[in-house]
Amino acid sequence: MENRLLTQFNDIISTQWQFKEVTEPANPLSSREIFELAYHTCNSITTRSIFLKLSPSEATGAQAILYLSSKKFITIDALDNGLRIKKYYPEGSTGDKLITDLLPSLQRRKQIFAGKEDDVKTQLLKMILVERKLDECANHVIIKDLNRKIYFAIGDARESAAVVPIFMEAEGASLVQLALNKWMTKTQLLDQEKTFPENLVPGLLKNLMQIKKWILNLITSKLEK
Repeated sequence: MENRLLTQFNDIISTQWQFKEVTEPANPLSSREIFELAYHTCNSITTRSIFLKLSPSEATGAQAILYLSSKKFITIDALDNGLRIKKYYPEGSTGDKLITDLLPSLQRRKQIFAGKEDDVKTQLLKMILVERKLDECANHVIIKDLNRKIYFAIGDARESAAVVPIFMEAEGASLVQLALNKWMTKTQLLDQEKTFPENLVPGLLKNLMQIKKWILNLITSKLEK
């Protein structure tokens, strides 16, 4: 299915809009760790992830493109020893919060994360993976993608969450899993090669946003503890 926002970004916004840019070294983290922290830091309940590519090399190549409720775009690109974040904004607006808010928050979280025990680091990264899977699923729903893609995205989110003790022990985790199970069952009964039914879009998106809000708060509370 066509991702119109991504097409618009690639064809027009990335070459014609103004942008602010920052870079941040990974040290003392790995490239993957700083990338995941940046994704979580740039994300919010109203932010839509319209593109994500991860690199098996753990170094360069990973990229995320986020669309903000303020109608601005953020790109996160992994570099050899860190990352680059760009915020694109339309005429009459600014990208100042990238420098005043997002970068300082990422730098603070980087230092906090570096001081945590390895097991906690691993669990935090796995929870950000669940966050990304929820975003992926929401994007599939919004562009009315094939049912099988939505089914597997929900399943990936559910299974990724099930192996994280911090997630499963948190208050509300059982309700999250029940909601994901419910939508997996509903989606499984649909023709897998057809597009997601219009009448089911509002309900699934509402549940996904409720779960996203819950997990964003959980990650932030454990990250900054």
